[in-house]
Amino acid sequence: MISHEPTVPLGKIDCRLLTDKVMSLEETAWGIDARRQRDFDVHAQTQSIILLFCDGWPEVTVTRGSGWELLAAEAEPVMERVLKKHYVAGGKILRAMVTRLGPGCRIARHKDAHPSFAVAHRIHVPLVTNPDVEFIVGPERVPPRAHYAFELNNLMFHQVTNHGNSTRIHFIFDYAPPTATSQRTDRSI
Repeated sequence: MISHEPTVPLGKIDCRLLTDKVMSLEETAWGIDARRQRDFDVHAQTQSIILLFCDGWPEVTVTRGSGWELLAAEAEPVMERVLKKHYVAGGKILRAMVTRLGPGCRIARHKDAHPSFAVAHRIHVPLVTNPDVEFIVGPERVPPRAHYAFELNNLMFHQVTNHGNSTRIHFIFDYAPPTATSQRTDRSI
């Protein structure tokens, strides 16, 4: 069941290998797939490396993005650790991406609208952050803590501003429990 709280802490997660791999990527990796920035105005100041993305509802097709080849070996164990500890097995990962918000950039206040968000859990794993990141979900300010996962209620208004001098990078994935939807998967994990 989706939480009605702004966030649910999921605790410390070992994501060092994923963090190291992301930090070692060439700058060009961040510009390969700009669909989130193009399709969603609120994400115009971010860059994303998309591993998985879904289309459709309630029939869902999950496809691999260009980030799959780059990061799947390091990202899959992170997802598996979080899911095994906190969620019912047998569901489907609908989306997985690494997102970057540079110094002085922001994600404007918004709610996510796709119908899958009413049943899927949006999980954030901060890889790199700084103390001057202001992340607000509903009435709650989310502390910027690298390697501490949390579930975000993205049906509430949320916004992020990076007031710091360094980049903020989160690994984000959406998990739909087994009863959430009828699912058809193409090239998914």
